[in-house]
Amino acid sequence: MFEWGMIRTCSVPMEDVMKRVVLFLVTNLAVMLVLGLVSSLLGVDQFLTANGLNLGMLLAFAAVIGFGGAFISLLMSKTMAKWSTGARVIESPASSTEVWLVDTVARLAERAGLPMPEVAIYDGEPNAFATGATKNNSLVAVSTGLLQGMTREEVEAVLAHEVAHIANGDMVTLTLIQGVVNTFVVFLSRVVGYLVDSFLRRGSSESSGPGIGYMVASMVSQVIFGVLASIVVAWFSRQREFRADAGAAQLMRSPVPMQNALRRLGGLHTEPLPQSMAASGIAGGQGWMALLATHPPLEDRIAALNKA
Repeated sequence: MFEWGMIRTCSVPMEDVMKRVVLFLVTNLAVMLVLGLVSSLLGVDQFLTANGLNLGMLLAFAAVIGFGGAFISLLMSKTMAKWSTGARVIESPASSTEVWLVDTVARLAERAGLPMPEVAIYDGEPNAFATGATKNNSLVAVSTGLLQGMTREEVEAVLAHEVAHIANGDMVTLTLIQGVVNTFVVFLSRVVGYLVDSFLRRGSSESSGPGIGYMVASMVSQVIFGVLASIVVAWFSRQREFRADAGAAQLMRSPVPMQNALRRLGGLHTEPLPQSMAASGIAGGQGWMALLATHPPLEDRIAALNKA
């Protein structure tokens, strides 16, 4: 999320938009597919369908897979964020900019009633993010592009936005939402798989238990339902951006710095974050598939701050 000199507006190429959407979907589905495949190899699906579909046990199984994947992602979020962006945690500030950055986050965290998060810098186009499994174990990271591309007041507003995400418990909230939708994805995909398999094997004298139709239909259904689930999660992500903007305005004691920061972002080329953390950043690309956007349009966020 940071700039000097003349501002140039850059549009995001369509191939980048498509890449972003595809990776977003793959990230949301990957953990569930892996866990689902492992469970199938271990014979869990066969056990659930041996004597007809046991819906109660299936729902419990789906919850374990759905919430398990979501919480595994949450627990790994800070480590994965550092690894995927190359973020360097500031242990001992080596420049006046790093001193200011750490002091500013400390002041904002104190205003928000939070323990001091880790503060990191990474090389990249303008963006920033907050992550971590709990409020006591969080990270705020900013890119060199953001630091170079904004005034200090605008950078402080961006930092306030990220601190507001932590104060709102957004990482845990989104994990719970992801867990719920994952549960329904796993549950419904198995039901569809069972129905398709039963239809294909009608009149057959083969022993009970899932066949190839069940496996294929379940996996295909899981991908389709996963896309629909991603739309739900993206909607919640957009709502939390509005709340974090409002939180930044409160921490800054004025909505103006946050509005200025958003306007500045509108004139900067913002490189998308790795897809596993796309919903954590200050800026998100707006493609033609708006339903999958993790961030609202900047103009909508600016307008919402006018009403705050």
